[in-house]
Amino acid sequence: MTVELITTRDYEARTGYRTLAPTKSNEIKVEETSEMLLYEELSRARIRDLEEGVRAQRARSGPRAARRWTKVARWATRRAERLQA
Repeated sequence: MTVELITTRDYEARTGYRTLAPTKSNEIKVEETSEMLLYEELSRARIRDLEEGVRAQRARSGPRAARRWTKVARWATRRAERLQA
């Protein structure tokens, strides 16, 4: 037994039956898709906000890190000089 695949357009052309209003399943599918896209967009917005916060924190901590490493370098230099003497 073989089954011939036909599209909705072919079915409507053969039978003369045409759906005028969207069915409930189509409406639900569209609502689910749009709701899913909404959640996806919200999650992307949250990620962007977090990334902006991280960038701002890095900008603030950059000079602090430089000062800290300068202190560590001075300490290491003094210690090396003491150990060589």
